[in-house]
Amino acid sequence: MIDWLAPKYLGWLLSGFGVTLALAVAASAAATLLGFVLAVARNSDRPLFARLAATFVALMRNTPLLVQLFFWYFGVAALLPASAVQWLSQTHVWHVVLFDIRWPTLETLAGFVGLTIYTTAFIGEEIRAGLRGVPAGQTHAAAALGLSRFAIFRHVVLPQAVRIAMPPLFGQYMNVVKNSSLTMAIGLAELSYASRQVETETFKTFQAFGVATLLYIGAIALIEAVSMATTHRHAAAPSR
Repeated sequence: MIDWLAPKYLGWLLSGFGVTLALAVAASAAATLLGFVLAVARNSDRPLFARLAATFVALMRNTPLLVQLFFWYFGVAALLPASAVQWLSQTHVWHVVLFDIRWPTLETLAGFVGLTIYTTAFIGEEIRAGLRGVPAGQTHAAAALGLSRFAIFRHVVLPQAVRIAMPPLFGQYMNVVKNSSLTMAIGLAELSYASRQVETETFKTFQAFGVATLLYIGAIALIEAVSMATTHRHAAAPSR
């Protein structure tokens, strides 16, 4: 008969799951914003911007995420003054009105930066594909009506590009949740880290990693459900 985990250890797993979700949401949001900038740079008429963006994409996509996380945690930290590293490693709390805002740990910062920059390269390419999927004739037609370049991009190109890029973007958000498990290598106490802690403490390998697996599947299933609902809503909406 299988002995289940005590509430204390379930609390550890749920706490780690909360860190995983917070990291994934923050990294996805930041990578989406930076991905838009990257996609615009890739499609820029200025060769310098396009080449710099292409170099960034090639560098990030062809380097393992684990190596990038080590670079941000160990490499960049080694370049900072010792006092700065010590300050970042300490707990800081700011009282803002009724809320206490805690400064993230060095592991959290390195994990967020590494995961965001790595994901930006992929999301930028998905958005770029969406921009290229908009027929050029619509841009020419909007220009013939007297719209400015920004107005054409804002009201004609961008809405259609987002609609085209949306399914693969949700796929990238799922990858962010899964890739967040690699941040355990730099000591971030996310779900994989917590399940390893529980397994070490209780020797209940099946239970610890079984609960973690179910939580990962639940998060991915939720993103998949949101993706399908969003895709169906846009498919049912009349085209502009």
